[in-house]
Amino acid sequence: MTVHQILNAKGRNVYSVRSTTTVFEALKVMGDKNIGAILVIDGNDLKGILSERDYARKIVLKDKSSKETFVHEIMESNVFSVLLSNNIEDCMELMSSKRIRHLPVLEDGTVVGIISISDVVKAIIEIQKDTINHLNSYISQ
Repeated sequence: MTVHQILNAKGRNVYSVRSTTTVFEALKVMGDKNIGAILVIDGNDLKGILSERDYARKIVLKDKSSKETFVHEIMESNVFSVLLSNNIEDCMELMSSKRIRHLPVLEDGTVVGIISISDVVKAIIEIQKDTINHLNSYISQ
């Protein structure tokens, strides 16, 4: 299964904020959309990603104000991404080795979607169900 197939199933909604947005405003968007991370995009350029973990570790634990801190001050700017053609094994390996939960999906340098570890796990479960059903059919013939 490819990233393209995952996005076709889940949709291609991409929620983002600008790097000059306050952390508080970014958190409001994340809460409204019920997401754990949000992309930071200026113009068409992917600049970073902001996660709940970033907020907890870089604002709460450092006793900073989310209303006075800008996203660019705490976002992760070293963003790993995948292409529509990548398969889920590639994604799982990247997420596991880099200890990340979200991967922006790029096409010609533009963000066209985002997948989470949950999306990858769901896809793997579906593949395993299909394999089990196929094997059961084969055995019972």
